[in-house]
Amino acid sequence: MQAKDKGAIQSANAGSLEANLQDSEGRPRKPYGALLALSRVSAAVSGLWDLDAILDVALDTMLDIMNGTIGGILLIDEQTQTLSYRVYRGLSDKYAEEMHLKLGEGIAGRVAQTGKSVLVEDISADPRAAWHDLISTEGLKAFISVPLRAKDTVLGVLNVASRLPRHFTKDDMHLLHAIGDQVGVAIEQAELYDRLRKERENYRRLARHMLIAQEEERGRVARELHDETSQSLTGLSLNMQALLSIANASDFGDAAFKAKLEKAYNITLQLGSEISEIMKSLRPTALDSLGLGPAIHQYAENRLQSVGINVSVQHEGMQARLPSEVEFGLYRIAQGAIANIAWHSQAKNAVLSVQCTSGELTMEIEDDGKGFDASRPIEVDESGRGRGLFSMKERASLLGGTCDIQSQPGKGTKIIVKVPVYWSKADAKDRGADSG
Repeated sequence: MQAKDKGAIQSANAGSLEANLQDSEGRPRKPYGALLALSRVSAAVSGLWDLDAILDVALDTMLDIMNGTIGGILLIDEQTQTLSYRVYRGLSDKYAEEMHLKLGEGIAGRVAQTGKSVLVEDISADPRAAWHDLISTEGLKAFISVPLRAKDTVLGVLNVASRLPRHFTKDDMHLLHAIGDQVGVAIEQAELYDRLRKERENYRRLARHMLIAQEEERGRVARELHDETSQSLTGLSLNMQALLSIANASDFGDAAFKAKLEKAYNITLQLGSEISEIMKSLRPTALDSLGLGPAIHQYAENRLQSVGINVSVQHEGMQARLPSEVEFGLYRIAQGAIANIAWHSQAKNAVLSVQCTSGELTMEIEDDGKGFDASRPIEVDESGRGRGLFSMKERASLLGGTCDIQSQPGKGTKIIVKVPVYWSKADAKDRGADSG
């Protein structure tokens, strides 16, 4: 059966259900009407995470159920402990903007404080009401106010009003009370989602600063190794070479002495070579001098060809330089992917491409190795396994981009990284903030 036919059947079933729950005049049959109303509200707000969208949909649905045109939702400000309209229908902007109530003030304030609904036939004449001048100007009469609760916490109130004399029933109040509880839970979920989103933004902002600080610290250590340690080792090796030459030329010392001297000289050369490799890993000089594309090309050939893997590298559109934090982030992603190929893939061939357009940079790294099940969630265990793939995804996300890892057992691995392109440091900061 096609999806289109299923949708038609579901729609027909829903219409049939609603028709069965209504009487000949279109009014809900009790008690089915309340269930239908709750079902409609639940369907309306389900799947929504934006608070304003939830409130708009809930208010419109509720007014439609009540055959009303005037109503609003007020939320409690946790800091000031006051109620203010967040969404409203059929009320003037002046009324909604000026109506601010402390907890316990007015009818809505009492409902928020006590968690108990209130029904009045004429709010303009009710002594419990606050801001009588605004209410009289607005011409409000019949009025219901119910709390919006999540568990035992009142988050706001839902008001329904009429400018005409109307007798709201207790059934109306009970229905709105049930709807209020449902909307309250939806509000709580939306607020939790918003809080989670803000925490995620803070995490990404902090992680971005940490990565930048990490690269800066790596650069500082690399410079110190070059300017101090490396220079000292070079001077030491030259002196050792001179002493060895003098000993050989003047027959100074026995053979054992000369052997130890030569061994010490070789150790200094080895240390110098190892320090040079450490400096390259800390701060790849090719990235500073050549740019992203050539640096990835050089690293891939040096790393993979040394272990017998054929590698092909292409890079296009890389004439202009990206901000340093962006280049380092992409280089570290490529470095991690290439290292994984060398260590784990058992591949014979690898293909890398970096293409940059006016709006996006795409980097693809593919091998014909043993592959793995990329459909499983990436988990980092205590030994650190999985850290490389997780780090690649995180770095791409911090750059405002994506990292898609495609792999199946026996079918190799393909990594596709896409990040937005920006050319100035100021633009880079703006894009980075937006992506969080």
